[in-house]
Amino acid sequence: MVKAYVLVSAKPGTSEDIVRFLKEASAIKGVVAADSVFGRYDAIITLEVEDLRTLSQVLYKVIEKIPNVVRTETCIVMFSGNG
Repeated sequence: MVKAYVLVSAKPGTSEDIVRFLKEASAIKGVVAADSVFGRYDAIITLEVEDLRTLSQVLYKVIEKIPNVVRTETCIVMFSGNG
């Protein structure tokens, strides 16, 4: 299992639309959470997928094609203190 946080930069005023899209499209494989945030990034998406190949597919074929997503940065979890 691979867990990753995707930090999203969006066009101004559109981060809530991106988060809403992800929450409504619950069939998107691996999306555990999506939140609009204040700070350097506009949204943070938590993914849990089977492997790095699946992570790559979700990132490039789904998340980066969402309207108003300008840029993403992915942080892959190396060690988790949870369980």
